[in-house]
Amino acid sequence: MTCIAVTPHRAQLGEGPFWDAPTQALYWVDIAARQALRLQGSQVQVWQLPEHVSAFIPCASGDALVTLSSGVHRLDLATQALTLLCVADPHAGNRANEARCDAQGRLWLGTMQNNLGEQGEDLPVTRRCGGLYRIDADGQVTPLLQGLGIPNTLLWSEQGRQVHFADSLDGTLYRHAIQPDGQLDPAQAWFGPHERGVPDGSAMDSEGYIWNARWDGSCLLRLAPDGSLDRIIELPVSRPTSCVFGGPNLTTLYITSAASPLNHPLDGALLAIEVQVPGTPCHRFAG
Repeated sequence: MTCIAVTPHRAQLGEGPFWDAPTQALYWVDIAARQALRLQGSQVQVWQLPEHVSAFIPCASGDALVTLSSGVHRLDLATQALTLLCVADPHAGNRANEARCDAQGRLWLGTMQNNLGEQGEDLPVTRRCGGLYRIDADGQVTPLLQGLGIPNTLLWSEQGRQVHFADSLDGTLYRHAIQPDGQLDPAQAWFGPHERGVPDGSAMDSEGYIWNARWDGSCLLRLAPDGSLDRIIELPVSRPTSCVFGGPNLTTLYITSAASPLNHPLDGALLAIEVQVPGTPCHRFAG
């Protein structure tokens, strides 16, 4: 597989890629630099935000959601005005991390102890105080999990009866059955730990395989539906953070990455790989 850097932009902490099929645009963030970014064609547009931002997701209504330290906000893409939708996690000292929408357009948001200083420098994670929350189109919040370390990866089975969810502090990807009332059954360990880094964000292809970015592992792991390792995809970056399928046929795998002490030339780049098996689509927020 040939891996290329899509733009000259280098992120301090690139994350949260989202492919918007209607506009053929890629959304992602630089958490530490407080930037929301969009690639459309060859043009990159940047929205500078007042707080660390972990996700940038277009909405059915035409604006976008940004998950900031102070809560989930709507971002007017033309005026850059922010409007608070909700505060999902009431715990002081936590920040948003992983966030994706399910097939119903509801936002699932994982939070964690803030590990970023004012200049984006790393701070230690010393508490398992994060949570997982579901946010409906009207902003109603439903708590789902508590006591999380570093939540990452949110992917649903085709029927929407199970969710895959990772805690990087454990080095493990879990699977939860979703109850009829929307609550989650206890976690079942699904994959990990593994010697190639810790699990960060993931994407799912049309065969149900999960492509998991490995922080400090310089690779993606393609994991079979039964939780076995299918293959390792080597990458020219030290800290891949997440991935998403995009392009007209969902056969371009976009990969975000972060800077690292190794100072590899492509660390922080947005990468792309062409694959044979197409991916599953992203969903806009329903509000």
